[in-house]
Amino acid sequence: MNHAQNAQVQNRPVRTEFQSPLYLSAPDAVAMVQHLGLNNCMACIADHIQADFLRWHDFDKSPRVAHHSHHGVIELMPISNAQAYSFKYVNGHPGNTALGLPTVMAFGLLADVQTGAPTLISELTLTTALRTAATSALAAKTLARPDSRVMALIGNGAQSEFQALAFQHLVGVTTLRLYDIDPQATAKLVSNLSGSGLKLVVCPSTAHAVQGADIVTTITADKTCATILSADMLEPGMHINAVGGDCPGKTELSAGVLRAAKVFVEYALQTRMEGDIQQMPPDFAVTELWEVLSQRCVGRDSAQQITVFDSVGFALEDFSALRFMHDAALALGYGQRLDLIPSMQDPKNLFGTLRHARAMPCSALSASCAV
Repeated sequence: MNHAQNAQVQNRPVRTEFQSPLYLSAPDAVAMVQHLGLNNCMACIADHIQADFLRWHDFDKSPRVAHHSHHGVIELMPISNAQAYSFKYVNGHPGNTALGLPTVMAFGLLADVQTGAPTLISELTLTTALRTAATSALAAKTLARPDSRVMALIGNGAQSEFQALAFQHLVGVTTLRLYDIDPQATAKLVSNLSGSGLKLVVCPSTAHAVQGADIVTTITADKTCATILSADMLEPGMHINAVGGDCPGKTELSAGVLRAAKVFVEYALQTRMEGDIQQMPPDFAVTELWEVLSQRCVGRDSAQQITVFDSVGFALEDFSALRFMHDAALALGYGQRLDLIPSMQDPKNLFGTLRHARAMPCSALSASCAV
């Protein structure tokens, strides 16, 4: 009888060698995306998101846990199924750029549900931009008119290039009409997208930018109940990709836009608190995106209908993105193992990890450590 058989007979689990979690740093993530190609990564993440949305009921879902301050918000976004658990830590601080910091910074974790052992710790600042753009493009492929080629992009900050390229390569957009209250942000986007093949049209206002647009993407950062898009700017058949309204007290669309449209969301329980629909009555009708992807519900009803994807970002999208980044990193050899968990010969003897350590004399501690 071998060891495994003997353990089963005695009803004991077989001890397996613990493998430290893979750590994917920001430089490693950048290098891997460059290796695979940005557009390929966004396409693969979109496929992972669609696959996970199609098994919607397999996941234990909840709205994210948010801590708001005068300066911004810090959030934890957990989700799990029977095999894996993930969470994302993410902030949103619009004033950070004046301090030389990104508005959004994030990292995340994947863990094995059976043991609770972490399998991946990863940057998610870049990856969040990839998954947000991938989700937007997936929703537009599902909800926008198939002949949509012109997109207005309102808000030309850190996420804008990702949105633009995702819509170009996954949806078929060929022309971007651009507006931002900061002309330097638009100039940055134009510089970054030169040579992309997109026709770039810089516009003097939101109203001008949305004229003739098949799709309108709003992705602004200001934490206010703003009205970036109003009902008088709508044209028949438009698809609105509302990305910037993502926490209580922060909106981009007027109530008139929402009343004029058929509205789709990621997870209604969360979006009613955080999305543009927070300004609508609790019984305002919305359809979750997974219901359309699984063909339980109809998306667009006609070519003339106005559709809105009220996107706030949902933990399942990060779960999907982390799955992709983990598999790609393992396949391509990116990242390094991180000694996050103490190494123990006896898993019950945590104290034993300290037995042979030489203590530092208290006099060597700095005064700042004194209690």
